[in-house]
Amino acid sequence: MTVVATPLRAAPYAAMVMDARSGEVLHSRNADTRLHPASLTKMMTLYIAFEAVRLGEITLDTPVRISDRAAAEPPSKLGLRAGSTIRFRYLIRAAAIRSANDAATAIAEAIEGSEAAFARRMNRTARALGMTRTTFRNAHGLTEEGHLSTAHDMTIMGRRLFYDYPEYYNIFSRREDDAGIAMVRNTNRALLAAYRGADGIKTGYTRAAGFNLVASAERDGVRILATVFGGRSTAWRNQRIMELF
Repeated sequence: MTVVATPLRAAPYAAMVMDARSGEVLHSRNADTRLHPASLTKMMTLYIAFEAVRLGEITLDTPVRISDRAAAEPPSKLGLRAGSTIRFRYLIRAAAIRSANDAATAIAEAIEGSEAAFARRMNRTARALGMTRTTFRNAHGLTEEGHLSTAHDMTIMGRRLFYDYPEYYNIFSRREDDAGIAMVRNTNRALLAAYRGADGIKTGYTRAAGFNLVASAERDGVRILATVFGGRSTAWRNQRIMELF
């Protein structure tokens, strides 16, 4: 894997707002510009994890052995040790709630045997979902050459998670949960607390990406998805999302 060193700079800003039920785009700014998705990537990792369970490829209680590669991923992480085992359900919780990079890599390896093979599945799935300007190189979203997406594609991703796997969607609204070896706190808890009706779904940050977020909120039977790429800070990103809602 080629990790790209990026200087501190302002990331490009992009945004999209979508009516979740109809898919109608209500607002768009630079939404088809290919940018670094950071940990928004984990939405696809989790989508495939849920798919794999549905297809019987793995179960929530399957014990997953942690590789040296997964254990060595940089933070944010759960703290998995190489050679240890952990149930698949805890990897899902850690990736969704804490945005743990080690958990995301372990999910990829458990399903496809290697992260490279999993990335190929991510790209096939992206094409099938209509995410036409996204290319995945890894399961966690750390900056890598060619690993790019758009605000439009990630809004599609958030919508498909909600509608295709509603039985798992509540994971993204949990403020805290047990991930087997540790309790994990939601990286999106500030927005969940600040905006009535907000119930998910995924944050992301790297220096190259800035502060990213795909968020969903429902009021009076209307559900809206809002996405921001390139936020200046967590607080700025959350404020912008609330304005978009």
